[in-house]
Amino acid sequence: IANLLLARGASRAQEMAIRGSLGASRRVLVTQLLTESILLAAIGGLASLLVAQATLGVISSMLPPESADILAATLRPKVLLFAAGLSVATGLLFGMYPALHSTRPDLVTVLKGSSGQPSGARAAARFRTVLVTSQIALSMALLVAAGLFIRSLANVSRIDLGLVTDNVVTFALSPVLNGYESEDTKALFERVEDELAAMPGVTGVSAALVPILGGSNWGTDVSVQGFEGGPDIDANGRLNEVGPEYFSTLGIPLMAGREFTRSDNQGAQQVAVVNQEFARKFGLDERDAVGKWMSTGGDSLDIEIVGLVRDAKYSDVKQDIQPLFFTPYRQDENLGFATFYARTAVDPGTVLRAIPGLIRNLDPNLPVEELKTLEQQARESVLIDRVIGVLSAAFAILATLLAAVGLYGVLAYTVAQRTREFGLRMALGANGGAVRGMVLRQVGFMTLVGSVIGIVAAFGLGRAAQSILFGMEGFDPMVVGLVTLLLATVSIGAGYLPALRASRVDPMKALRYE
Repeated sequence: IANLLLARGASRAQEMAIRGSLGASRRVLVTQLLTESILLAAIGGLASLLVAQATLGVISSMLPPESADILAATLRPKVLLFAAGLSVATGLLFGMYPALHSTRPDLVTVLKGSSGQPSGARAAARFRTVLVTSQIALSMALLVAAGLFIRSLANVSRIDLGLVTDNVVTFALSPVLNGYESEDTKALFERVEDELAAMPGVTGVSAALVPILGGSNWGTDVSVQGFEGGPDIDANGRLNEVGPEYFSTLGIPLMAGREFTRSDNQGAQQVAVVNQEFARKFGLDERDAVGKWMSTGGDSLDIEIVGLVRDAKYSDVKQDIQPLFFTPYRQDENLGFATFYARTAVDPGTVLRAIPGLIRNLDPNLPVEELKTLEQQARESVLIDRVIGVLSAAFAILATLLAAVGLYGVLAYTVAQRTREFGLRMALGANGGAVRGMVLRQVGFMTLVGSVIGIVAAFGLGRAAQSILFGMEGFDPMVVGLVTLLLATVSIGAGYLPALRASRVDPMKALRYE
């Protein structure tokens, strides 16, 4: 902003000189320029509210409905006051130096005396250069950080979940909140499964107490046949209680044995299905894991392992595969809630719209919770990564745009101040390419210094963000290379117009100042 106002002030030097010669005091001129800069800041602040509202809309669209309601992403009075104060303060702060600089005493003489200098006084030139170089450094740091987050998000999207999320609808019921007893809950769940299975296009139905990719974990210590436990031995396994056809409905391959059936109910032999990681942790050979025994309540091995399934993501997309065992929810004595899954051969939206009516027919007072597709659930599992990726990219693009504008401002001012110098050089034989090269070398210097500082800052940011990056280190040479190329392109683009203007200076008009 300061550089743009300096460039604008340079183009109005004659106006300020005429006003001063007609009797306007410096105080009047400074007041006029500050009023203009504050007015520009106020208009910019009002325009920013539209950007802010759009940004909040994007964030809300990425959040689950319940989170969006809690966040209440609206522009509140305190925020508006803060934005207004910041806008006015910015206009005042960054308008002060250009206003004082443009209204120096004996302005015409000063302009003539400095027209052959690189870009005015050395201190002023350094001030402008530092501003732009700092903006380029900030842009570099933010662009690299955004690149890291975007690559991390891309890595997350390529994770093999070990299950098939396409065409699966999921929702939750909590009859216990409506006063249901355990036996009534089991009867209701059986009716829900039957009604879902009877819907046109539904090819598989099941349920689970712990929703997959929902961020929840149940765990307990276990005893396994052939595994030597002890006080210092990690014997913990993750637990889920599921219904019949759970693995086929979710597309988790069965490696050996069988799935649960409705006959695996309370009173029948307790059974379990384990994943490959569970088998590895507890020393079970995958070829003969089926038929082994385990327990969750002591040394009496009373649960028979009847199936082995392939490893699949469980509570979180980014989390490592956990040792996991499943038991039939029908063998639970205290059943109060469950999450249901229905795989469809038709558009999942059709089934989604039909489910609330199906549940109303069974119990008009029972609310349907978390109604969505499994693909939505998977996306929500990496919600933080997506929000950080989008916002960091948005801020980086904004910072780069501001760097380009600031760079343009300082070069436009430089060209205006060096008009006589450029004219003299061209009168002595310099061609337009040489003059353009002079200006673009200044661009290159500021970009190089700013980029180096920005890369160092980006390295620190990457290290600080290591815990939320997935599948990569806090520094990526490819990201740095691409960002450097992008920033160099933007910088050259911003500097080319002033450079072109400098190369088209008419030597006679430039020397007419003398």
